[in-house]
Amino acid sequence: MSKDILVQVEHISRYYGPNAAVSQVSFELKRGEVLGFLGPNGAGKSTSMQMITGNLAPSAGRVKICGIDLLDQPKAAKAEIGYLPEQPPLYRDFTVDEYLTFCARINRISRDKIVAAVKRAKERCGLTEVSQRLINNLSKGFQQRVGIAQAIIHSPAVVVLDEPTVGLDPIQIREIRGLIRELGNDHGVILSTHILPEVQMTCDRVQIINKGQLVFSDQIENLNQRMQSASLLLGLRQPPTESDLAAINGVLKVETLEGGHFRIFHESENSPAETIVAEAVKNNWGLFELSAERKTLEQIFVDITSTETAVGENAA
Repeated sequence: MSKDILVQVEHISRYYGPNAAVSQVSFELKRGEVLGFLGPNGAGKSTSMQMITGNLAPSAGRVKICGIDLLDQPKAAKAEIGYLPEQPPLYRDFTVDEYLTFCARINRISRDKIVAAVKRAKERCGLTEVSQRLINNLSKGFQQRVGIAQAIIHSPAVVVLDEPTVGLDPIQIREIRGLIRELGNDHGVILSTHILPEVQMTCDRVQIINKGQLVFSDQIENLNQRMQSASLLLGLRQPPTESDLAAINGVLKVETLEGGHFRIFHESENSPAETIVAEAVKNNWGLFELSAERKTLEQIFVDITSTETAVGENAA
């Protein structure tokens, strides 16, 4: 196994009676990579995260952390994992220093290195100025930072974050996203979320889980390519027939709209825009609008999750 592969998930499934919460999920995570685990609520994201972190045993399959089998050697494997669950495991009557010191001890950091580990975690998460404050008196954003600090206090190879920005305001969300991207420089990060912009703005690679099955896995650049225009909005004062427009090279389908507008569907790498302009001038169609339409991430997400058939899974 390559030393850069930190997580190997091999065909994990989790059943509750006859119902599969997660079914045959497989993927890898490399060092320096932020992997977005995206899916609608109830899709199996949190169940998958719990199995990957060793908090829930899979009904089938296996998980390796830095080459260590999570079931065969749980202590050694878990020592390489930092985990922030959806509800951060905070002791709210502790100060930030007291809590992080406690976390350092339960992660078996040697006594002479605890102070340095706490200091490093606070600096990375922007907590130095609130060291002596009670966690209960911190804002939600700072509490999330404390939760991330406990996840990285022992410098794990893998950091797993389950819905880390839920309930935060826009400024707090931006700060946490920046922290996640920074963590991706030194660790492998798995980010579980149902918030679409979260993945697009934070991750290098995205996986979509739906009804317990992995239905999409690809680089974020390729997902962004899916958002590139595959249709044109056309406005004509003296329009021809639909069949005339459909006959133009590269046009796949024509949809008639109101007010002399048409939606022109075309091949993703072959826009007929120039040809349409030339034909409009030649035939006096009275062209007054021609613009590319972008497919939103939300539309792509709905397209992928609205079918039970896998639309594509590329090995990392």
